[in-house]
Amino acid sequence: MTTNIVFSPTLTKSDPHDHPVLVVGQLPHLSALSFDDLRMKLEPRVTSETFANALACLHPSPTDTCPLYLDLATLAALPLKCSRHNTNSRAHSITKLVSTNVTGVNESIVIVCEKKDLFASACAVVRAFPLFSRKNRRGTTPPVTVNVEFILMEGEKILLEPLSQPEISCIESVARGIRLAAKIVDTPCNEMNVSHFLEEVQTVAGEVGLTPVIIRGEDLEAHGFGGIYGVGKAAAVPPALCVLSHEPAGATKTIAWVGKGIVYDTGGLSIKGKTAMPGMKRDCGGAAAILGAFYAAVKSGFTENLHAVFCLAENSVGPNATRPDDIHKLYSGLTVEINNTDAEGRLVLSDGVAYAKKDLKAEIILDMATLTGAQGIATGKYHGAILTNSDLWEQKALDAGRISGDLLSPVPYCPELHFSEFSSSVADMKNSVGDRNNAQVSCAGLFIAAHLGFDYSGSWLHIDMASPVHCGERATGYGVALLCSLFGNYTTCSLLQQFAPNVTEPPLKKVCL
Repeated sequence: MTTNIVFSPTLTKSDPHDHPVLVVGQLPHLSALSFDDLRMKLEPRVTSETFANALACLHPSPTDTCPLYLDLATLAALPLKCSRHNTNSRAHSITKLVSTNVTGVNESIVIVCEKKDLFASACAVVRAFPLFSRKNRRGTTPPVTVNVEFILMEGEKILLEPLSQPEISCIESVARGIRLAAKIVDTPCNEMNVSHFLEEVQTVAGEVGLTPVIIRGEDLEAHGFGGIYGVGKAAAVPPALCVLSHEPAGATKTIAWVGKGIVYDTGGLSIKGKTAMPGMKRDCGGAAAILGAFYAAVKSGFTENLHAVFCLAENSVGPNATRPDDIHKLYSGLTVEINNTDAEGRLVLSDGVAYAKKDLKAEIILDMATLTGAQGIATGKYHGAILTNSDLWEQKALDAGRISGDLLSPVPYCPELHFSEFSSSVADMKNSVGDRNNAQVSCAGLFIAAHLGFDYSGSWLHIDMASPVHCGERATGYGVALLCSLFGNYTTCSLLQQFAPNVTEPPLKKVCL
């Protein structure tokens, strides 16, 4: 069953008997509403007395719901408390409440929030409606439309000025990007191999008027992309480097987003166990997020040069598979002794960031990846890990995480203490650490940074989102909203500019070796 999501700047009149409604907000905001504020969504099934009694019954711990009319009109209260490392929007609770309280027919979701939480709240609703499904249903089920409507608050007062159409269009573009990323991650490799991923890139390219550059198969080896080629050469479907470039007139900066697109990760010859391998269709989550964010950014009028670099491969087992002890030369020119074929993401990303530096001349390079299982141990299920050579960009990324709902937590950037874990007697480095108890998340990111060079004069950000890429068995589309917020000031979209981090301190000196 397909669900269409339609955003509306104001409430539209509907009868909950025919068109169910879910009203979600923090309890202080819900309590500030009068029945008249929601009358057009609730009458004639709900009275003002019923509405008042339902409000009085809400005691979120951490959330709570109260039916107003059967299960067709419901009030839902978000958690009262929010710590400093959470998003004030309570985005994760919004997604859970929407997922468990929607009825599966044409309906409305009314979000009651302050304007500063609008972006994260809208994105949270979108995550509750994944696109991918292969469930068989008898008969033909018509598409369902969910209307997402907003009541914007300032303290206990309702803001009378509705969202503008350009603001609604911006939210729709980001929503499309989130659902696209989640669909790619949810789709198994027999339907989302490298060729299929390239088709998704081609579709987005057509929608934004661009032509991708693709280097594939044996051409990768010929061009020196030893990382991507070495990881993907055993698969039936050949690996690829794919680049989308948005280069508007008047641009003065060059930004590259580099995504890990391992469409399936068996671990290679260092093969994963039978319980560790299921779910590895999600190993393309970084590239999927960058594709969705690139679409939304370009649609929102990105003003600078923006390149999306997709490092695509299937880490498979076969006669041509990379062996432990093999040595590959990567696009940076550095040689890598393979001591673990299951540490493959850093190999493909290293080729990607080196290409972004050498060929695209990018001064801001961000790579995003489901890179390490250690990320979930270090920063948890909800917070991605941010590793960067820039204090300024670290703070901006943390702020963008709270603004967007795609949360981040920093991990140490200290190559002089950690990079020695990759020491090799016969090559420039190994691809997996010597001591797995020494800052694995940081070390994995530093391997990528080494192929930029620790003296790289630009800003480099590495985001490891192995755990937040999914919640249970479903993809979250993590990363799309984060990038749209983080780089919102580089767009002409007034909404993204409002939700971009406002860090005014001058950047501190980078640590270089």
